[in-house]
Amino acid sequence: MSDFDAPEGVAQPRTAAGVLFFDEADCVLLVKPTYKPGWEIPGGYLHPGETPGEGAAREVKEELGITPPISRLLVADWAPHPTEGDKLLFVFDGGILPVDERAQINPDGVEIGEYAFHAADQIDTLLIPRLARRVHAAIDARSRSATVYLEHGTTHP
Repeated sequence: MSDFDAPEGVAQPRTAAGVLFFDEADCVLLVKPTYKPGWEIPGGYLHPGETPGEGAAREVKEELGITPPISRLLVADWAPHPTEGDKLLFVFDGGILPVDERAQINPDGVEIGEYAFHAADQIDTLLIPRLARRVHAAIDARSRSATVYLEHGTTHP
């Protein structure tokens, strides 16, 4: 066993990180992947040795071509998937994207085909349910300057 192999019986979750960006009207930036239906938040799976914050920043740069500062952690969600196994998902606060930064957004065309800002009340119709729960929890955490731990997108005591 190498230093990076987990002992048998120890969880080895797939880990991903995303970022919530807002405009001045508190609408959330969502991206539309080219490889599947629906919308997502900017982000993706981490590379080996990469921290969640580094992975979130890398994914934003790859997907949208921008490098805005990424702030504090809003949500950590333990969200196993029936066919994909254990997952640990992080959502960071990207804050309000200034107009000049928004003008520089350039979807990569490979993973992301388009982007748009959407009101929070549209999230449930645009995102799959588990991601919608996570995004709502992140928006709430941001409004309270809090960080929230979730399981399957639901607050856990």
